[in-house]
Amino acid sequence: MKSPIISFENITYKYEDGTIALKDIILSIEHGKKIALIGNNGAGKSTLFLLLNGILKPTSGHIKYKGKKLSYTRKQIKHLRQQVGIVFQNPDTQLFSSSVYEDIRYGPKNLGLSSEKLKKTVHEAMILTETEYLKDKPPHFLSIGQKKRVTIAGIIAMNPELLVLDEPTAGLDPYYSEKVMLLLDNIHNKNRTVLISTHNVNLAYEWADEVFILDNGKIIEQGSPIEVFNNLEAIKQSHLERPWIMDICQNLNLLEKDYPKSKKELLEMMKLYSIQKDK
Repeated sequence: MKSPIISFENITYKYEDGTIALKDIILSIEHGKKIALIGNNGAGKSTLFLLLNGILKPTSGHIKYKGKKLSYTRKQIKHLRQQVGIVFQNPDTQLFSSSVYEDIRYGPKNLGLSSEKLKKTVHEAMILTETEYLKDKPPHFLSIGQKKRVTIAGIIAMNPELLVLDEPTAGLDPYYSEKVMLLLDNIHNKNRTVLISTHNVNLAYEWADEVFILDNGKIIEQGSPIEVFNNLEAIKQSHLERPWIMDICQNLNLLEKDYPKSKKELLEMMKLYSIQKDK
């Protein structure tokens, strides 16, 4: 059995001003997962993300990468950042080159790839993210939806095992939100975990196969979406709401087995229920 990509063992992080952002966090991020981290502003999500690839170092506790404790040597952190890629909420913090192509090329170029391999890697990342037609454009001329896809392409070109995205749909209209989430589905595979933070409980419920609730610096619940969102005490404590699909199913007494995961599944369940009721 593979070791987790990343594991936190009693991690606490305290900022210089005395703010304790994370408190005694224990978690494991396994291979091949789609994980949603939810919680209100100030819960500690951004701090947790910065710890994942060594941008921050814990005040206490230990972080392990593939079962080995991080020692924070320059070589180890460089390798960690190749395997744990972060896409920040504001894409402008990551886009700095004169063209989209050069921006996506920057990361893999530093891996020492041959010219041919580098060209192939960048091309594949652009195809996957549908950014090839933008390759000659300056990043600052792009829409926010385009910028998000370019930043994701730059990380994907590094071929990370863990892709971490802070609020990937923030600021996007429904069309681009759907495109970004479909992109994350395409990127995810049995060897790559995708971890997102979001305030959108409906998105977390429909997309993720594992959910963590972070509240006031602590993980207060984790598990499958149905398990997590059925914990009404944790939902109330973290000032969240249950996904609308779960509420509708419960209020209409539609449940016979599991909750549907999407609007499409819910409509099919309601249609079947209506047919059975008319018999």
